[in-house]
Amino acid sequence: MSIHIHNSLIRKKEEFAPLKPPQVNIYTCGVTVYDESHIGHARSLYIFEVIRRYLEYRGFKVRFVRNITDIDDKIINRAKELKTDWSELVKKYIDRYYEDLAVLGIQKGDSEPRATENIGEMIKFIQGLMDKGYAYPTDSGVYFSVRKFKDYGKLSGQSLDQMQSGARIEPDEKKVDPLDFALWKSSKPDEPSWDSPWGKGRPGWHIECSVMSQKFLKVDTLDIHAGGRDLIFPHHENEIAQAEALTGKPFAKYWIHHGLLTINGQKMSKSLGNFVTIKDFIDKYKDPDILKLFFLSAHYSHPIDYTQKCIEQAKSALATFNGFLFWLYDMAKYFKKEYPEFGILVEKVKSEKFRKLVDSWKEEFIKAMDDDFNTPVALATLFKMRDVVWSYRQPLKVEIEDLEYAKKSFIELGGIFGLFLKTDQKLSPEFIAHIESKIKERNAAGKAKDFKKADQIREELLQKGIILEDAKDWTSKAALEGTTYRRKS
Repeated sequence: MSIHIHNSLIRKKEEFAPLKPPQVNIYTCGVTVYDESHIGHARSLYIFEVIRRYLEYRGFKVRFVRNITDIDDKIINRAKELKTDWSELVKKYIDRYYEDLAVLGIQKGDSEPRATENIGEMIKFIQGLMDKGYAYPTDSGVYFSVRKFKDYGKLSGQSLDQMQSGARIEPDEKKVDPLDFALWKSSKPDEPSWDSPWGKGRPGWHIECSVMSQKFLKVDTLDIHAGGRDLIFPHHENEIAQAEALTGKPFAKYWIHHGLLTINGQKMSKSLGNFVTIKDFIDKYKDPDILKLFFLSAHYSHPIDYTQKCIEQAKSALATFNGFLFWLYDMAKYFKKEYPEFGILVEKVKSEKFRKLVDSWKEEFIKAMDDDFNTPVALATLFKMRDVVWSYRQPLKVEIEDLEYAKKSFIELGGIFGLFLKTDQKLSPEFIAHIESKIKERNAAGKAKDFKKADQIREELLQKGIILEDAKDWTSKAALEGTTYRRKS
């Protein structure tokens, strides 16, 4: 089986074939650090984390670079608004960004370069474009001459005439054509600046991504460039123009764009009071897996609407998964003892049949993810696995080794989604012994028809986070043999 990806550049799905397999070079546009990261950022960060994990699972060696924009108009304006130094503002929000990554369980990139640490390379890049006739200096900076790059618009699918209608020139810009974009901006007296051949200034937004992606991935052509759909134009279009104008080579083979996030059907905005930061979400719901399951419920390329109903559904799904995993971890040790009075391990499914069933779910999962990372279908496979394996529990119809195989497979697939990272916390041997003694005591009470005592034992264990589960008619002998336990999720 091969992976197929919807390539925004050609507007269709095609087989994924990196330039030098098994190496895959990926660059994604990161955050601009002028405020707290919000759940829209979280979706972008998480989607590309899942894609990276899946490619690695399929045997590729991924080199992953994600930039940090630490100089920008938004940063300068926010620092002025807060009456603070821009560098202090940047430091604060970079620290917060890494805290958010850690909470979400998202790995750092192999490199996470900051724009201000690579200005020398940007200056050389701009000079190269000027030498080739693609850029020109003015009193307000250096601009890229869009009309000299014949393929401009190939990513967004817009003609120059279409772009012209929405283009404008700011009062302080001296560019020749409204479509031309800044490679270097001359700094005002109260703004941060760096020396350059064109006077003191700072880089434009687009140039940093072209420069840092090629520098840190050590290639002229990336395998994958990724980002939000809102970045296609002008940001990614401009990246392509300046990179390909300089090197004469394709800038990226595949372009992957994720859909945008709304809150109750509206764009997220502080003015609307619907701005949800990553920290806000974690403070309220505690578990980042809830947010991840919400993101997984929609294909990455589609828009997704954040609503209370959707979050409650994700919360319920996580409780279901956690309950299943706790059972897998805890019952393995419990059933291994094979208490004769419980009559455990009867009506067993043959190992070969059960393991083939587990493997078929893994194949379904892989098939879904190979099809342009279709997480909703892959997630449905995990639900199916959970439901079927769960159905074998009373009485346990599989050998403990097969249950371990199902657990390992479930954790393996969930790990691709960055899920279930904390569900392997085993109960202490002493507590397990206590649970087992209480189950024996309760079963004895049931046989003696002392149901009040039996209910008291059930409630006592529930208060300690343990749920007892019986067969349908608990008063029958067969039901007593089938009592099991699991942790509350």
